[in-house]
Amino acid sequence: MIRMNTNTNTRLIFPELSYVLTGFCFTVHNEISPYGREKQYGDAIEKILREAGISFARELRIGDSGNIADFIIDDKIILELKAKRIITKEDYYQLQRYLQKTGLKLGLLVNFRNKYIKPVRVLRIDTENKTKFL
Repeated sequence: MIRMNTNTNTRLIFPELSYVLTGFCFTVHNEISPYGREKQYGDAIEKILREAGISFARELRIGDSGNIADFIIDDKIILELKAKRIITKEDYYQLQRYLQKTGLKLGLLVNFRNKYIKPVRVLRIDTENKTKFL
């Protein structure tokens, strides 16, 4: 017997939009294969977003740091694309910095180089409410 988690305290941030974006990523991965370039994946996702009528900004400069987010979707989610052998902790830190600067709550980190993609949901850490231990 399989039991679903029925805990009502857990809630996903933007579940519908993130589900749709994940589907778009799978579609693009299937079309291009794991051996494309990051720009190819970005161009394909941009095309799908336009066709779906979802608002987005592509390659948006974050603050004055010179950092550029791949996509900001519907002013809700940062979609960060990678095409590299493995995702490192630096990639997570990068997305977390983008979330901190923009104030957005959710980022999706997707590495298209893998045989099977696994989009990772990254939540903004609420630094204002963190308690410092001395």
